[in-house]
Amino acid sequence: MSESGPSGIRGVSVASAFAGMRSVAPVLFRAGCPDCRGRFELAAGALRLAIGASSRTTFYSFTCPECGASVRKPAGERIVELLTGGGVRTLRLHSTV
Repeated sequence: MSESGPSGIRGVSVASAFAGMRSVAPVLFRAGCPDCRGRFELAAGALRLAIGASSRTTFYSFTCPECGASVRKPAGERIVELLTGGGVRTLRLHSTV
């Protein structure tokens, strides 16, 4: 532990703050390909989320691991929440107007 500061509050080391934490299993997302009809699970790193100004410009995308097709699907509020919470990389699209 570190010494007390001027306010009398004792500092906490990084090691003690994270002591007892366990590793977390990676998040997997279920997805399907409209081209080959394959169903599979994807890690967060295999997905991309684009958040636009409207529901028409908010979507997620991935490459089908079975047929190699590029897949793009709309993402509503709940999907956006799940993907961002699961660590999917997000791109925010800005309007040019």
